Amino acid sequence: MQSQFNFFQQWYPLSPIEDLDPQRPTPVTILGLPLVIWKPPSSETFRVFLDQCPHRLAPLSEGRIDEDTGNLMCSYHGWQFDDQGVCTRIPQAESPDLISKNKSNLCAVAFPCRQENDLLWFWADSQSVEQADKTPLPLSPQIDASQGFVWSSIVRDLEYDWQTLIENVADPSHVPFAHHGIQGDRKKAKPIFIEISKSTVDLIEASTNIGFKTTITFEPPCRLEYALAFGKEKQVGLITYCIPIAPGKSRIVAQFSRNFAQTLNSLIPRWWDHIQNRNLVLDGDMILLHQQEYFLQQRQETESWKTAYKLPTSADRLVIEFRQWFDKYCGGQLPWQEVGLNPQKTQLNGDRKIILDRYHQHTQHCSSCRTALKNGQRLQVILLTYFILAVSGVALMPDPLRLKLGLPLIILALLGLGAAAWLRFWLQPKFYFIDYIHADR
Repeated sequence: MQSQFNFFQQWYPLSPIEDLDPQRPTPVTILGLPLVIWKPPSSETFRVFLDQCPHRLAPLSEGRIDEDTGNLMCSYHGWQFDDQGVCTRIPQAESPDLISKNKSNLCAVAFPCRQENDLLWFWADSQSVEQADKTPLPLSPQIDASQGFVWSSIVRDLEYDWQTLIENVADPSHVPFAHHGIQGDRKKAKPIFIEISKSTVDLIEASTNIGFKTTITFEPPCRLEYALAFGKEKQVGLITYCIPIAPGKSRIVAQFSRNFAQTLNSLIPRWWDHIQNRNLVLDGDMILLHQQEYFLQQRQETESWKTAYKLPTSADRLVIEFRQWFDKYCGGQLPWQEVGLNPQKTQLNGDRKIILDRYHQHTQHCSSCRTALKNGQRLQVILLTYFILAVSGVALMPDPLRLKLGLPLIILALLGLGAAAWLRFWLQPKFYFIDYIHADR
């Protein structure tokens, strides 16, 4: 007898804690559910509500945190809610008893949430709080400072479905080709033998030979983790949380861990790692997977993935195992209809600037990249302003001072102009859009 996998009675990471703004509400969508993240000033933890005010369904993410009460205020009519979702104020109420008499009917929908391993987690079913309390978070043993691990993180929204994302991360054989020059070398590609050691409704485990002893763990619905061992003690981890957002949309929250070279982790700015490495890797997959998903959905109108795909090698073993798991326990479908969404087919988008839109997919979510972009824009204005003032000032100097004082000022101004050009034409585009052409790599 087949077991039914419940996508809603699960823990999902919403975001790294460092990327959340405690001063204002943040919107996010998971499993088609519009959510708002906010932090009461008196609390050490964030809260997660359905992003709908019970009054007239206005988005609470457009609200604010009231300075006097510390509660979440809806910007439409000023209703306020405490950290449990209880309505505490209705400015239009004719009687002070209105709230107390209708307390249970006026609440915002609050979801169970926790903060662990530098991530904010939420339970996607507001009605099963007791079950949430008893269900452990899908944490990685490699995110553990007490064992000498250090780690960094990234979050990005993706232009393809959750099942396509799981397939991609579960497939190490694409790395030398899709990520040539970044994480792999196409000339060094070789057969990869994958062995499945366990497969149940709650866990798939595999091992492989990608140069080092490697264990791959898929803990449905979101944790897909690689653990690489170097010798007896050194370990490297790729911990990904693959999250369904909406039909044809997904989000990846990834953590990169190791238990050696700890100092190096603090020397490289997080935003620099994002623009030079992490986003490039995700860009390398984006166009391929967006089109792959479209073509697979077309083929599935008349046939199964088993015949649409050609999977003859051991390197495809984990992809096959995931697809079989998805068919067996989920009927090959995500529960979009349960949240009122139609599982529409992916529409092929030829606009690469939309598919590879780093700003809306990543920068706006990432506190490190947002801050670096803002600081770069400010520095650019300062350098240009200095250039204008320096040239104008030197032009007004008396002739005897121009060579002695004016020349150093002009040289410094030209260096500043060069730095401003570098910021404008090299650095800033990396926060918005960089086209990824495989044929050029």
